[in-house]
Amino acid sequence: MWWSEWPSIWHVLLVGSAAYATLVVLLRTTGKRTLGKLNAFDLVATIALGSVLATAVTSPDQPWALAVVAMLVLVGAQFVVAQVTTWLPRGRWFVTAEPTLVVRHGEILHDALRRARLTRGELDQAVRSAGVGCLHELGAVVLETDGSLSVVPATAVADGSCLVGVTGWSHRSTDAAG
Repeated sequence: MWWSEWPSIWHVLLVGSAAYATLVVLLRTTGKRTLGKLNAFDLVATIALGSVLATAVTSPDQPWALAVVAMLVLVGAQFVVAQVTTWLPRGRWFVTAEPTLVVRHGEILHDALRRARLTRGELDQAVRSAGVGCLHELGAVVLETDGSLSVVPATAVADGSCLVGVTGWSHRSTDAAG
């Protein structure tokens, strides 16, 4: 039984190595966005790529060329979506979430925090990681489209131009603070 599976073992070794190398080449040639922090579409594409790779490696009935075509389709779709959302920024909502303000001028926006399903502990951790010691030193904390938290100290907000487009921020937000 241990040694009767040599054709399958060779299949896994050869196709697995070739499919892995192909996937690495595809990901490297499509740029950093494919490998960066994941939004919903990137996550789906990554999971699908993993499934294609696993099927190619473990299924002797699946030809390597079919796996390569499937990987090309998935990486190509991810590339097309990235290009389209770059050209048509209004279509970006379909693929990525909007950035959301969870702290404004040192005040926690509890409703936004709750809607984002963030805990106070997660917020505090992001603030500490940014080197800020208390909420009053904050201009803004933004839950980004990739799920990370960006911390903007109050001294760095200035006109708030980098916060335009963030749900919960407005020019009136800066007026209220100063």
